[in-house]
Amino acid sequence: MSAPTGIDGPSLVAALKDCGITHVIWIPDSHLGKWDADLSNAPSIDLVRACREGEAIGIAAGLILGGKKPIVLMQCTGFFEAGDALRNVVHDLHLPLFLVVGVRSYYDYQCRRTQDTCPRFTEPIVRAWEIPYEVFERDRTADDLAASYRQSQASNQPKIILLAE
Repeated sequence: MSAPTGIDGPSLVAALKDCGITHVIWIPDSHLGKWDADLSNAPSIDLVRACREGEAIGIAAGLILGGKKPIVLMQCTGFFEAGDALRNVVHDLHLPLFLVVGVRSYYDYQCRRTQDTCPRFTEPIVRAWEIPYEVFERDRTADDLAASYRQSQASNQPKIILLAE
């Protein structure tokens, strides 16, 4: 399988380091798992493997409150499961949570080659949660991800990157 975007492991790690990311909290499903070796070997980034996506959001919230700079990486199905944690962290605590959500079967769904409903529901759910987001298709790079992260943090706002897979 090719990378879902122009983001490979080495470029991702370089972009995260450049942004000062201290922690990556994740469940390495689907295409996101391809970044495992590079993230595991990044000495300046702590990799935290959560058991559930709601737990990943809670861990990130604690790190933000403690002055760290985490991001959360998860797949769309886990994002659906994590709704209450997301609501609490973003809308009640007003924390600038930054998530990268892999949208499984995105391209196959557009071409009607799958019955997977994840792509059908992911974007409407993000809109319902009223969280700023961007869809990253194959032409997007790690530099684009870094720019989006910086913009989110400069405005002290949460953001979700929907990574087309």
